[in-house]
Amino acid sequence: MVAAILKETILQSKYLNGESISTIYLGGGTPSLLPQKELASIFDQLYRHFNIDPKAEVTLEANPDDLTEEKISGLIQLPINRLSIGIQSFSDADLKWMNRAHNSLQAIQSVKASQDAGFKNISIDLMYGLPESTSTQWNENLTKAFALNVQHLSCYCLTIEPRTALAHFISSGKTKPVDEEQSAQQFEKLQEQVKEHEWKQYEISNFACDESHVSQHNTSYWQGKKYLGLGPSAHSFDGTSRQWNISNNHQYIAAIENGNCPMEKEVLTPVQRMNERIMTELRTMWGLRISDFEVEVADVLRGSSSQFLDSGLAEMNNDILILTDKGKLIADRIILELMVEEKAK
Repeated sequence: MVAAILKETILQSKYLNGESISTIYLGGGTPSLLPQKELASIFDQLYRHFNIDPKAEVTLEANPDDLTEEKISGLIQLPINRLSIGIQSFSDADLKWMNRAHNSLQAIQSVKASQDAGFKNISIDLMYGLPESTSTQWNENLTKAFALNVQHLSCYCLTIEPRTALAHFISSGKTKPVDEEQSAQQFEKLQEQVKEHEWKQYEISNFACDESHVSQHNTSYWQGKKYLGLGPSAHSFDGTSRQWNISNNHQYIAAIENGNCPMEKEVLTPVQRMNERIMTELRTMWGLRISDFEVEVADVLRGSSSQFLDSGLAEMNNDILILTDKGKLIADRIILELMVEEKAK
């Protein structure tokens, strides 16, 4: 797999046309499983074939059970300057329910050991809305997270995907269904705690202790910047088209070995690009600048957003539409109603 990624790096080296790269993100899988030597080979290849900013934000996703002192001491020697640790919960009961390999003690130790080794930019993932977890436990999770003095939180509500084991357990009565009211209450508690600690909710699910610790990588997605993804299932965007690699590991490796990039491609229509802007920018604290759209579209957006302004779900400041805390609870519905329809040909 590593050899294939190294080769794909060469095959895709012209995708960004030599533009300066300000973020690198290793994740979407479990890159912390890789030994230091293999991680180093990936970074060597990236720096050899791309124009990477010396001050680039370089993130590695890691599981708490992978972050031994030995592992961390190796990671700190690489270009990595930011860790994203998949803690999910500080409750052993929650972790067992999620079938995670680590326990609550390992979760805390992984953060402290990373800090002791010199990592000064650490993000942790937490999950709320778990059917078997109480709001009291969620409050304890938040208390422990802030006490660790990390710089960033990514907090996600549990969603039930069709045709998954969890969906089957719920439909068969083996597991409680998600309580939407409790999930909403936990999200509101999260917003409350973020404000008390003077953090920024810069995107619906992402929180930073200050603007300097906002995830530059995730923000580039929400702001529609170009990016290149390497490896199975990786997505790329060049401003007008989107492409994604096949997900099957063996087929991916075989294609790369034959000198082919195993991907599918979609050229976005102007309306699709507008809708992507609405979908991503409205989730952020910077909001959606209506005046950036063509006059006809801007007028439609102003009209369709008036209902949300009147109900206190959104605010308009200098022609920038921003969701309120109340609006963030139903962001998906608001975004769906604001999306522009393709004109019939």
